Amino acid sequence: MKTIKVGLVGFGTIGTGVAKLLLLQKERISKRTGCDVQLVRIADLDTTRDRGLKLPEGMLTADYHDILNDPEISIVVQLIGGTGVERTVMLEMINAGKNIVTANKALLATYGEEIFTAARAKGVSVAFEAAVGGGIPIIAAMGESLAANEIESIHAILNGTCNFILSNMEENGSDYAPTLKEAQRLGFAEANPAMDVEGSDTAQKLSILSHIAFGIHLDWKDIPKVGIETVSGIDFRYAKLLGYSIKLLAIANRVRGVAGSPDKLELSVCPTLVKKGSPIAAVSGAYNAVSVIGDAVETSFYYGKGAGEMPTASAVVADVMDTVVGRTKITFETLNLWNREKESGENVVLAKASEVKGRYYLRVVVEDRAGVISEVTAVLANAGISISSCVQDECDEASGVPLIIMTHETTEGAVLGAIEEMKQMACVKSEPVRMRIYG
Repeated sequence: MKTIKVGLVGFGTIGTGVAKLLLLQKERISKRTGCDVQLVRIADLDTTRDRGLKLPEGMLTADYHDILNDPEISIVVQLIGGTGVERTVMLEMINAGKNIVTANKALLATYGEEIFTAARAKGVSVAFEAAVGGGIPIIAAMGESLAANEIESIHAILNGTCNFILSNMEENGSDYAPTLKEAQRLGFAEANPAMDVEGSDTAQKLSILSHIAFGIHLDWKDIPKVGIETVSGIDFRYAKLLGYSIKLLAIANRVRGVAGSPDKLELSVCPTLVKKGSPIAAVSGAYNAVSVIGDAVETSFYYGKGAGEMPTASAVVADVMDTVVGRTKITFETLNLWNREKESGENVVLAKASEVKGRYYLRVVVEDRAGVISEVTAVLANAGISISSCVQDECDEASGVPLIIMTHETTEGAVLGAIEEMKQMACVKSEPVRMRIYG
């Protein structure tokens, strides 16, 4: 039986799960790959912390060069996060002729083209199932199982921290700040949760899915995004009254071009009202979900744990096994991801943020006096925004009275323009809150 040696860089939560599977499930992995897959070296700066896993003597090192300089190690699992030294380590491993398995979505979203170009030049592969959706096999689905389709849209919950916070706000009727503190106490949110709650983590994942699905090259920072910090308990109260839940949704919609012009891809990450009873509205807690519409398959739905030690480790080790048997190399060469020399053939361009279309929920806190509704709705009318419904809270509050407006389809540009005008109005007491409406 052929022996394949593996090195692991990063021995945190996910790395511990990967080590558990590779060391404790050797027989299962051997049966399914036909090879003796051996984890032989782990590199991590912290070599003393107890991870609850007994390692063979000499396996753990503080120097990743012990993996880099070992010619017998052909697969490197890189599980350190970030885009600084992590980029250097990955490129060094690739240049040393080692196949890569990673869960680092930030690195791929930022430097995917450089990394994949280097891997193609060295004849090695990069596998990254765990970078999006944790234990959900969405990368394989998009790149392989749905390959016969032209993708029409992606609607996804891709951040478990945000979904946990929003789910608890909905269930408990609480506001954002105390719910975030509770999520941090329980370990569902980082001490510095900015990348999650501001939508950056979700935007990075959406950029990766969009590249696979639509063949479009983009900087994830160009995806319009709104975080969940502005969502309050009152929004959930009105969403429930109107028959909706609220989710941080990653959205990619293909808009067909006319008269030979290219299709446009509308991308956004924002808190979104999702109709109760739809599958994505039922996704609660730290779970992720991805809804994909293809021209042949129509709608398919993927659901599961988007983070956590063992769900993510499951995806990582599956990539290791695919690399061992050669499936990763075939897929890597066939998809030609992040390769400007061999475009996918998709005739798609990124839509301007101001052109993105949709219906909107607006919460505007106003003075409690006669005529204020007409003043606010006049701003919307002047912006060409049609109103579907309008509700004013009967409760008189010192800070003002919430005015809840649901619009018909309009553009992001029109809504932002109207909000800017409202912010200058004496009757508007705080910055208006906007959310997309899904479906």
